[in-house]
Amino acid sequence: MQLQQMQEEISRLRGIVEVQQNDIQQMKQEALDRYKDLDSRIGAGGAPAAPAATNSASDGGASAGGAPAASAAASQSSTEPGDPAKEKLYYDAAFDLIKAKDFDKASQAFSAFLRKYPNSQYAGNAQYWLGEVNLAKGDLQGAGQAFAKVSQLYPKHAKVPDSLYKLADVERRLGHTDKVKGILQQVVAQYPGTSAAQLAQRDLQRL
Repeated sequence: MQLQQMQEEISRLRGIVEVQQNDIQQMKQEALDRYKDLDSRIGAGGAPAAPAATNSASDGGASAGGAPAASAAASQSSTEPGDPAKEKLYYDAAFDLIKAKDFDKASQAFSAFLRKYPNSQYAGNAQYWLGEVNLAKGDLQGAGQAFAKVSQLYPKHAKVPDSLYKLADVERRLGHTDKVKGILQQVVAQYPGTSAAQLAQRDLQRL
């Protein structure tokens, strides 16, 4: 009888171990997927997408609730006047940290860049890549906040559809499934023809 109890206990423990191994494998796979996704995006999007970032940084935000105040606060935190050459060096240095897979320093560098140059033509891109870096680190809360700010602070920027799509992905990972559908529908409706809209349409069909 004791032998039978021991066998049952061993069997139960094996089951627990198998579940944990599956969970670990799934976490590893998700991390790998994030890195692969980030690698593909690095190859496609290092340079600023459009000069529209400058316009949207100065006049944008009026359409998004609370954004003007955020822009004003960001402007006050700027310690230096605009210098495109210096901004590009700073931005490129932060981006090089992504390529080197030093995500902690990359996150700090992009955050510092945005504090220093909130109205830069590179700011919209920096805000987007801050989200990507936080996602690669596994910081879902930080990633979600960074992606959301792209559309709030730089509503006309070319990275907005991608940032909204990534925001939906973050919300899904956080278990906020009620928010996911609405964000995906927004991408499809407001940004037709973009790759983000195509991906959003595919995800909506799967929901």
